[in-house]
Amino acid sequence: MELRLSNSSHNCVLWLCSLALCAIIGMYPVASIEVYTPAEVYVENGTTGILKCTFKSNQVISSQASVSWSYIPEGSSDSVGEYIFYYAGGRGFPDSIQFKSRVEWAGDLNKKDGSIRISKMQFSDNGTYACDVKNPPDIAGKSSLTKLRVVQKEALPQTSPAVIVGAVIGAIIGVIIIAVVAYLLIRVMRSSRDYEG
Repeated sequence: MELRLSNSSHNCVLWLCSLALCAIIGMYPVASIEVYTPAEVYVENGTTGILKCTFKSNQVISSQASVSWSYIPEGSSDSVGEYIFYYAGGRGFPDSIQFKSRVEWAGDLNKKDGSIRISKMQFSDNGTYACDVKNPPDIAGKSSLTKLRVVQKEALPQTSPAVIVGAVIGAIIGVIIIAVVAYLLIRVMRSSRDYEG
């Protein structure tokens, strides 16, 4: 006996199969990776700077994990940067004439760190850097941007004198409070001994 489905039954079966497939896919959402960099980094001209990049992945770090860094020069109208460094399989690959001999790996994928180090920073290095991390099957996610400012030593952000004075005053007040509490405790203990005696 041969079973034949009518056209409407056939469509109904296809619709139910599609619905079941969507439900299964919904139970296993697409993996995504979150990448983090500081908004701005200040580095003194002529020194070595580290561009920090960390990430969160729902997967164990795989042997196919990779990190790529790109660069958009300051003032450029380009929205897509030039690749300057790629890390995969335990090796780093500088990929830019401007940075080739100055950029190196400074991260540790097992610690979810995709940072790079750039030596002999120059004013021409000012711009926006993008860190992108892939950890298959964790591949969906956005690059994280950091703006690099290469500055003269005098222009580096300094700790405000008011902050330093506030910290010193706070420490002195803390010592005075501890001394007063200790003095009062000693007096109370002596009074109770005198009362007992």
